[in-house]
Amino acid sequence: MGSFLQIKIYRYKFIAYVIFVVIIGLALGLLTCAMLLNQWIGDARLEAANAFASVENELQYDADRIEAYMQRIYSNHSLMEDARSFLSSSVEGYLTDSLQNSQFSQPWVSFPEDIKTYLYHWAQGGITQVSLHTNQYGNVVHFSDNGIESYKFGIPNTDETFRDTLLKGFVYRKKLSDPAQGSKELGELRFLVSSDQIFKSVANYRLGKAAAVSASREIYLIGNEQDQELKELSRLAAANGPGHGYISQGFFDHNFFITFTSTKFNFKFVSIVDLSMLIRQHANMLITVFLIVLTTMISVLLLIVYNLRDDSRFLHRIIQSIGRVKTANFTPNRPARYRRNEYGMIARELDDMIQQLDKHIRNEYLLKLKQQETEMKALQNQINPHFLYNTLEVIRSTALVNQDRDTADAIATLGALFREIVKKENIIPIASELELLQKYLEIMEFKYPGRFFYQVNVDQALLSIPTVKFWMQPLAENFFVHGFNASSEFNLYVVNGWEAEEHYVLEFVDNGHGIHADRLHAVQKTLSSHDDPSSDSIGLRNVYTRLHFFYGKSFSIEIENNEEAGVKISARISKEVIEHVQTVDYR
Repeated sequence: MGSFLQIKIYRYKFIAYVIFVVIIGLALGLLTCAMLLNQWIGDARLEAANAFASVENELQYDADRIEAYMQRIYSNHSLMEDARSFLSSSVEGYLTDSLQNSQFSQPWVSFPEDIKTYLYHWAQGGITQVSLHTNQYGNVVHFSDNGIESYKFGIPNTDETFRDTLLKGFVYRKKLSDPAQGSKELGELRFLVSSDQIFKSVANYRLGKAAAVSASREIYLIGNEQDQELKELSRLAAANGPGHGYISQGFFDHNFFITFTSTKFNFKFVSIVDLSMLIRQHANMLITVFLIVLTTMISVLLLIVYNLRDDSRFLHRIIQSIGRVKTANFTPNRPARYRRNEYGMIARELDDMIQQLDKHIRNEYLLKLKQQETEMKALQNQINPHFLYNTLEVIRSTALVNQDRDTADAIATLGALFREIVKKENIIPIASELELLQKYLEIMEFKYPGRFFYQVNVDQALLSIPTVKFWMQPLAENFFVHGFNASSEFNLYVVNGWEAEEHYVLEFVDNGHGIHADRLHAVQKTLSSHDDPSSDSIGLRNVYTRLHFFYGKSFSIEIENNEEAGVKISARISKEVIEHVQTVDYR
């Protein structure tokens, strides 16, 4: 594994792969856990819906029983008479009226006993209390858990016994009318359905925590009578608008709630799902998902490591082959194991290239030896430059003997110019290039005495700038070929140089013939568009090409006519380029 980590590109690539795989793995793991959690919450919602449906069915069952019993009262005259007697404010009054209304020929019918027989029926339902009310008081038949009835008479309607509260149960109210008296209202029957009996039916459902919340914010805790936290959660859930949602009581305390609104009574059935408990209950499944994701991530990373290591070996082989070529080591290497990918193909092709290069170099070496032998023979037939220098010195000495100092100076200048030209240095300071130009101008001044003059005004800052050799003389030569007026008594050639803010400027100005407008436009277009030069501008074009290759795109040259007479050629060299072209580059 460490072999490919030593290579920077593979180290960064491996880190990128690790980050990518970890992010994808975590994303898939979290997505899977979220889907499972959503499924578990969905199961809890379904369980809560079934429990609520059971409660509603129980309430409907009791409502149906009450309706049936009301029909029984209206269909049984004796039972109706005894119910009228039960409206007495005392037990004595009820018994007296009941005995007076009974007939010896028929069995005695008792309204309280009939209620116990047909409604309570030994706890086969949730009705635990029945009361018959007038406008001022009510009489009560109450059934204990063992089915033992008790009676209370003359209790005011405002008594705590008749207060509607969810903690006691649900109250069905039915008007009692006597059909024999033209449906005259006798009183009101109230049937109390016990909350304990109703919600006992949901004990077998996996609800977690559940409660019923009335419209007046009374809370009945189902199976958790002392859980104050559940009360608060139930109150918040009932006050929430949607039928489900989340309640957060801390960073790690999140609960999911489901609420259902009853169609029978004004209350909400609330189920609370503790998410932390839900996660603990399914911890084994979550650990399994984590292990699967972790195993997948490790497997993918191992596969990536295998491929990166194999590729790095081929890259090492390629780098090794390049290093052998750089050190001219063309000895055969063991063949690379071929892989059907780019690295394998490059490694094999590189080995073949080294072998072919070795053969080519050997052939070229033999060819160069023969070529050198031929060149040596050709050089022996050339004129020795020292012979030319000696000859020029003899002519100069003869001119001095004959007291022709001007001729001697011209010959000395020509010899010095020739020596500088044949030197091997290609890059020289601008100061040296100006010296070459001045030697040429001195010779032209000797050639045209009294008719040609020159000036060189270049700032000190430009003298040390590196430049290519022998490019100023062709510009001056252009003046003598195209602009010099032999009949004029004053031909002037001026070289100016100065430092601007962002570049250096060299300016070559003459007072000769100008350039025709069409011809000037063609020359300017040739310099700006890099077109092939014409025969008339080949000198200027060659100068521009050499300087452009040396200084790059930050160099520019411009040519234009002077307003009075002659031509002005301006060369601009960027200071930014000069920073990267130093005198250490001279060669």
